[in-house]
Amino acid sequence: MPSYVVTGAARGIGFEFVTQLSASGANTVFGLVRNKAVATELNALSSSRKNITVLQADITDVNALELAANKVSEATGGKLDFLINNAAKSNHPGFTLDGFPSPEAVEYDLLDNFKTNTIGVVHTTNAFLPLLKNGSVKKVISISSGISDLGLTLLGEIAAEPCYAISKAALNMVVAKYAAQYRAEGFTFLAICPGLVSTSMAPTEETTPGEMKMLAPALPKVAPGFKGPISPEESVRMQLEVVDRWTVDRSGEFVSHFGNRERWM
Repeated sequence: MPSYVVTGAARGIGFEFVTQLSASGANTVFGLVRNKAVATELNALSSSRKNITVLQADITDVNALELAANKVSEATGGKLDFLINNAAKSNHPGFTLDGFPSPEAVEYDLLDNFKTNTIGVVHTTNAFLPLLKNGSVKKVISISSGISDLGLTLLGEIAAEPCYAISKAALNMVVAKYAAQYRAEGFTFLAICPGLVSTSMAPTEETTPGEMKMLAPALPKVAPGFKGPISPEESVRMQLEVVDRWTVDRSGEFVSHFGNRERWM
């Protein structure tokens, strides 16, 4: 029975991961959320699907992550097959590095994004590594972003949303570092961009109307024939197809939901 931990599972892409993975009764799925009390949809889904467990843990809180890992360990006999690092944040998608109201504001936003999108993933991965080492699959998937790709940024002249992009670029290196360390133990680490996803999110995670406005001028250059954002359902389905076929010999790579670096949207 494969086991999965999905962070940022209360809504959007994270919720869709839990929805699709739990559709098979053969899977055991743990959804991590910052505030279990307000995770209405996830709580409702877990009531109807007994293979879902909702756990509360902010990925910037090491103690909370360790408690969550202990609860997963108790339920699985000390094992975990998949970790999906989905939780993330983005504060000011329309700003550029020189467009913040003050030097303090840009520094705060850089550190705030980095704390969640980069350091939070390190803390989460470290918390669950002992369980993953006992698992039979050993896959760690971290949700990144196409705008963290140097080539895409330069080709599309995408100057906006810098703090989020910088933190995700750092995340890609985090994934590579883990892959370099754990390839010999059979781990597969992967950073994957979910594409431009249409969600009803507040501007704290995933694609927002502000991001669409920001990216619009770049789309003809980087994505000719782009037809609009895809749904969370389509994004997660495509990502899981990539995850399923990814193997340890390609551990540490950063790709799109198409499984390559040529097409991001």
